[in-house]
Amino acid sequence: MILAWVISPLLLGSALVNQLERLATLRIVEVNSIKVAHANFVAAEKAVLQCEKSISNLSTLEENHCFIEPVGKNLWRITSKEKPSVQIHVRVDEKSGLTKRLNWRQVFE
Repeated sequence: MILAWVISPLLLGSALVNQLERLATLRIVEVNSIKVAHANFVAAEKAVLQCEKSISNLSTLEENHCFIEPVGKNLWRITSKEKPSVQIHVRVDEKSGLTKRLNWRQVFE
């Protein structure tokens, strides 16, 4: 009987250590996933910003990192090719050629 009482806390202790190791591993995976997702999100936003800045002269773009679609008169929809996709709508002023961002959203598939 005493042997069972001695073994049971040892087994509980080893189970606790095992669970703590699993929890620490999951936390490391979570932190790395957040870092990768943040880096991809920043890259997608930079691509959209680059396309937004050069929307008035699309023919001179050497590399296009986004999809650009006309939505209406002087309205454009810009969607990044990078994942996660970022989509914005911009209005281009006819006279000055300046762009104004109307909205922003993350595109879910």
